[in-house]
Amino acid sequence: MSLPLLLEASELHTQLGQANLLIVDMCSEDSYLSGHLPGAVYLPPKAILRGQAPTPGKIAEVEQLETVFEQLGLTPETHVVVYDDEGGGWAGRLIWTLDAIGHSNYSYLNGGILAWRALGLPESNESVKRTPVAQNLSLNSDVVIEVNDILPQLDHDNFVVWDARSPEEYRGEKVLAKKGGHIPGAINCEWTSMMDPNRDLRIREDALEQLTALGFDKSQQIVTHCQSHHRSGFTYLLGKILGFNVKGYHGSWSEWGNHPDTPVEQ
Repeated sequence: MSLPLLLEASELHTQLGQANLLIVDMCSEDSYLSGHLPGAVYLPPKAILRGQAPTPGKIAEVEQLETVFEQLGLTPETHVVVYDDEGGGWAGRLIWTLDAIGHSNYSYLNGGILAWRALGLPESNESVKRTPVAQNLSLNSDVVIEVNDILPQLDHDNFVVWDARSPEEYRGEKVLAKKGGHIPGAINCEWTSMMDPNRDLRIREDALEQLTALGFDKSQQIVTHCQSHHRSGFTYLLGKILGFNVKGYHGSWSEWGNHPDTPVEQ
């Protein structure tokens, strides 16, 4: 099966029922119960998070991830299509997690359930269970980066941080950790600004132009974060779609802003 990373609802509709296709719904539970893509499995976002203070957004332990992907029936041949109801935050976070475990067969449904419903495509109310497949996972340290991976690169010309939080958080006016502000040199591009509210939260068609104007380019090593690597799940995904060399910082500001030795700008 060969599907693009950015998949439109009309394209996916023609692929429903294909062997090795796994559709994952990361909407709210109420949304899933009220109607979802036919064959979609519900995955609550917390299932792939560690959930421990002060950095609840860090990636889940390997054993927890093995349980999740066992229940999803993941195999090397499985092509995962993921969607949500918020424009791509949780969907992008799952795609980052798939990268972290070395599974590269995936697509994002552009606009998620909103785009699907806008086209009047069929929905189901049946809860879906998959045949379990045992997993033996390990995490790629090139994907799951830490504070000490970032600190030595802050003064490198080709390294840039994409801060997906609100401008108020970036400026240090809204403080959600011991320290407010941003990682030195970080560029602020709030995650939802790259979604088109007039096209059912599909990715903006001028996203590359807008990001280039802010100072991002394909020659850079880009690390993106937010408060818990939820909002930056989307910016990680968008960076991949646009061909950027992007990584996601799962500790995000909940770690950086509470760490005793991290530099901060306001």
